Amino acid sequence: MRAPADGPPVSLVIPVCGIDNYGEDTLRSAFQLDYPRFELVFCAARADDPVVPLVRRLIADHPWADAHLLIGDDPVSPNPKLNNVVKGWDAAAHDWIAIVDSNVLMRRDYIQRLLAVWRADTGLVCSPPAGCSPSGFWAGVECAFLNTYQARWQYFADSLGFGFAQGKTLFWRRADLERAGGIRALGRDIAEDAAATKIVRDAGLRVRLVDPPARQPLGYRSLRAVWQRQSRWARLRRATFPLFFAPEILSGPALPLVAVIVLAWPIDGALGPAILLFATVWYGSEFTLANAAGWPVSQFLSTALTRDVMLPALWVDAWAGNSFEWRGTTMQAREPGRPGEGHTALASGPHGE
Repeated sequence: MRAPADGPPVSLVIPVCGIDNYGEDTLRSAFQLDYPRFELVFCAARADDPVVPLVRRLIADHPWADAHLLIGDDPVSPNPKLNNVVKGWDAAAHDWIAIVDSNVLMRRDYIQRLLAVWRADTGLVCSPPAGCSPSGFWAGVECAFLNTYQARWQYFADSLGFGFAQGKTLFWRRADLERAGGIRALGRDIAEDAAATKIVRDAGLRVRLVDPPARQPLGYRSLRAVWQRQSRWARLRRATFPLFFAPEILSGPALPLVAVIVLAWPIDGALGPAILLFATVWYGSEFTLANAAGWPVSQFLSTALTRDVMLPALWVDAWAGNSFEWRGTTMQAREPGRPGEGHTALASGPHGE
């Protein structure tokens, strides 16, 4: 998408913490955007974070870029990411601000695609992550979660006018968030994207999704890493939107498969063919979507089946507990406003995904 000559200037606030897989590639992509006027505001909580030398080197390698690094922590909430972002929002020079995760691989037309989605009734543009560059089986399972399950349902909701935020990209018009209390208002929920969704809807505006979704190169993933990430997200969804989370148990193939078995069981010889036909239609449609979108399809059937076995366990796990770990910080996912509880960061440790 061609960059408009008269496009508004945009600030990209990028919180950094530790070095992710493909970390240099994703951070470097921010300097390669094809847009006439933008600034990059990198935010690190600590000067000794291992990503800080990398950010400084990239800034030095691109002296023509309007880029700078801010270091410090503003304890405005129990959310470490939000605490890291506050200083970047306050320092941003422009009225259009995108808060972008450091592990997003930005396309050159990233900014113009964000602006292209904006309408008069829009309060926020965001993007779910689309997994790419997986290494190993469990990274493929992560792609099955991110792409043809979560992104599919999120875009479906958006098409019905019920778009909701996801924190890979949060693109704001500064005045809209300032009317709701500013960047610190995102601390009303343990997850800044849940708070963002509620703020936008309360203002009578819509969350819209950018197309295509933001790419996140995964590299190697272990079973433990995949489970922890999906468990964290499930517990946050359950805590922040319990009424929407409850029917998620119906979003996988388990219930339709049971229906097929019940209907085919009384018919002599029909059970096996019915199950095979169901699996062919269900997973064939998903494979077709992934292939058309250019998403990874290696080991597709085995990774999709593994994900679908995990889905009911993750749903039960979300109701069974509140604690989760995010980049070395153990936190509690609780419903906002519960008396005497609130959100508490329990402990801090080394950074990790």
